[in-house]
Amino acid sequence: MRKSHNGIEIRSKLWIEIDGEPVFGRGREFLLTAVERYGSINRAAKEINISYRKAWSYIKAMEERLGIKLVERQAGGINGGGAVLTDAARSFLKKYEELEKGIKEMVDNRFADIFGQR
Repeated sequence: MRKSHNGIEIRSKLWIEIDGEPVFGRGREFLLTAVERYGSINRAAKEINISYRKAWSYIKAMEERLGIKLVERQAGGINGGGAVLTDAARSFLKKYEELEKGIKEMVDNRFADIFGQR
């Protein structure tokens, strides 16, 4: 993102929908990244300030709408539970991050062209 001399900034927001229903965006990216980092849906939910129930509902909705398994869960027990991203989730995250980067570059360049901020 570029700033002009008078503080003007350009911001863009990207999300993916299927049949008009949101499937993936920045918040869900944060959720999956936190699951990967902490190995726990509960801890990931706390990290991004949402309830476990909401985090789990987001994961289920993403899996259903995308048609891929994103998170493998292990129930608690003697060794405790946990969660890990599937290879499909990691691949999807990487593609989304590449898309987001490309969109930001295009928006930044267009902003610079229009507002003369090169």
